[in-house]
Amino acid sequence: MRVAELPAPRPHTVFADGDVETLGGTSAGKALHLVDLDRSVTLHTVLGDDVQAKRIHAALTAAGVPLRVCHVPGASERHLNLMDPHGGRLSIYLGLPAVPDRDLPEGSCPDPGLLEELRGARAVVLDLCEHSRDLIDVVRATGVPIWTDLHDYDGSAAFHRPFADAASYVFMNADKLGDPLEFMHTLVADGASLAVCTLGAQGAVAVDDRHEVHRVPAAPVASVVDTNGAGDAFMAGFLHAQLAGSTTPQALRAGAEQAVRALTTVHLSPLLDKYGESYLGHA
Repeated sequence: MRVAELPAPRPHTVFADGDVETLGGTSAGKALHLVDLDRSVTLHTVLGDDVQAKRIHAALTAAGVPLRVCHVPGASERHLNLMDPHGGRLSIYLGLPAVPDRDLPEGSCPDPGLLEELRGARAVVLDLCEHSRDLIDVVRATGVPIWTDLHDYDGSAAFHRPFADAASYVFMNADKLGDPLEFMHTLVADGASLAVCTLGAQGAVAVDDRHEVHRVPAAPVASVVDTNGAGDAFMAGFLHAQLAGSTTPQALRAGAEQAVRALTTVHLSPLLDKYGESYLGHA
């Protein structure tokens, strides 16, 4: 939903400048952009048993994203994003899926088929959710490099810490960090191979395992339609380039270029313009 400015924390009425109902979610965004880059990927996710689950599944499948779905009773994840003209966002969660059954021996995988896929993977992206947190030890045991996106981490929130500790490649934005570089150097000192912080229109900055700092400007875009999903597109572009053997500066440029793909559509990815719109139910 587009608004002239994000609402102040007081009772009042806001009129929207427009709205659209579409597929959301950080994991969906990354998977869509990896498919857009012709990278082999599987999205492992949790869906409820509601009508939204069917629409989510249909839209992702139509866009070519292979899925492994853990179904739980109840609602699928839904949120309302209020967006201002400058890319500011207030995300209001309308529902979260139930946490899958955890009554399993410590370190075991609830999905043997997933474990086989993990062993054959070159990278695993663990996004912030309870389901992914439960898989951290399972993924670590495979030895496959872990990538994670801490989003607007403030450097201290307890929920994010296991992801930061487990990942070799850590992405974030600077929304809640006064000095992202200081925190990024700390991540590398604690064992990360690379830390990357996206800076919106100012591009992105990375700190590698030698504590060298690399910067990239934002890629030019003729007209920004919507900023939702740009960070996920950036990470997908970087991951794709890194797996192809690119250097950190080259991968940063690839990430910036892929972010443009998200900025030019109301959806997370232009793939949904082509293949998923009939399943999305525009409001």
